[in-house]
Amino acid sequence: MNKGLIILIALVFASCSQRLVMVDSKQQVETSEDVIEPTKPSETEVWEPKPKVVEVDEETQIPSDAIVLFNGENFDEWVSSDDSSNVEWILNPDKSMTVKNKAGNIQTKRDFGDMQLHIEWKSSEEIKGKGQSRSNSGVFIQGRYEVQILDNNDNETYVNGQVGSIYKQGIPLAKASSETGKWNVYDIIYHAPVFNEVGEKTESGTITVLHNGVLIQDHYEIKGTTQFIGWPKNKPHGKAPIKLQDHRDNSGVSYRNIWVREL
Repeated sequence: MNKGLIILIALVFASCSQRLVMVDSKQQVETSEDVIEPTKPSETEVWEPKPKVVEVDEETQIPSDAIVLFNGENFDEWVSSDDSSNVEWILNPDKSMTVKNKAGNIQTKRDFGDMQLHIEWKSSEEIKGKGQSRSNSGVFIQGRYEVQILDNNDNETYVNGQVGSIYKQGIPLAKASSETGKWNVYDIIYHAPVFNEVGEKTESGTITVLHNGVLIQDHYEIKGTTQFIGWPKNKPHGKAPIKLQDHRDNSGVSYRNIWVREL
């Protein structure tokens, strides 16, 4: 190769390199300009969409957009889980309801997906049974994911089955129970799992639970159905009822003031 050709190749290479550097520098300048930090307050203000206005009743503390599922007057929003017949649980003068032993689970007539659920419950004033047989009930979100209800006061049991657990899955972060026979409050934020067109789960459901105002489940990722025996199952489903459990051991658990907000 002659000397002139070598010099020509070197000049071409140098020119291309310089051009690449110039292009890269230009891109860097453009990128830098794209992410220049705002210098005026108005440049980071968002005005739309405006959040909807939700008012809270001063007496009942129920949000204006909530669906009242139980206010102590009747069982109009509920049916038997077994055969959709009328509810046989006990309606009390204090506007609560109590599980009637062996009358079966009850569930809402309506189906729900993502939700904010408020529910108040209390264990039996009479202490009877031990472990899982003392005031045992449960709130089954979408009829299959149980938040455990149990009188755990001076009553040991397995921790993934104690009060406030996502049954056989999520151990609660704390035990915040009221005294035996006193009212408790669960506030539950739930986001349903997502399934694709062939029935495969692509996103797990999550649940957050506050027990008497104390965070006990923090965006817990639900593994599947809360099984008494065996592993969680993930059969595809859509919206489904909220179910309350009759544990069939004379639990004496009572409920009141149940409402839900669809999210």
